[in-house]
Amino acid sequence: MSNHGMMEKEEIFSKVLRAGRRTYFFDVRATKADDYYLTITESKKFTNDDGSYHYKKHKIYIYKEDFSEFKEILSEMTDYIIREKGDEVISERHQKDFKKEYDVPVNQTASDSGTTENFTDISFDDI
Repeated sequence: MSNHGMMEKEEIFSKVLRAGRRTYFFDVRATKADDYYLTITESKKFTNDDGSYHYKKHKIYIYKEDFSEFKEILSEMTDYIIREKGDEVISERHQKDFKKEYDVPVNQTASDSGTTENFTDISFDDI
């Protein structure tokens, strides 16, 4: 195994944030010169049709020389989102009655999406 591969496994300090299907790993690691840097890994679980599952991972590396600007921009962006949209989560995953415009059939408007006037009754015996 290469020296780089060995270093990837050595974690100095770690924290985990579990958030639904996603898990975020914050890991302090050491460079060859024994300086520290941060990796942030997003791991997302996907379930296959057969019930098996796999994870997709995305990793970013943040080095000390970028910490100050990174923290500043991250804070600015998160503050902007909270200021513009508040802390309440707005998504179809969190609100069962949330409908996107493209979810509404063409002959039905968003305002009457709760009605079944345009719905065709289907008997499963016909299938």
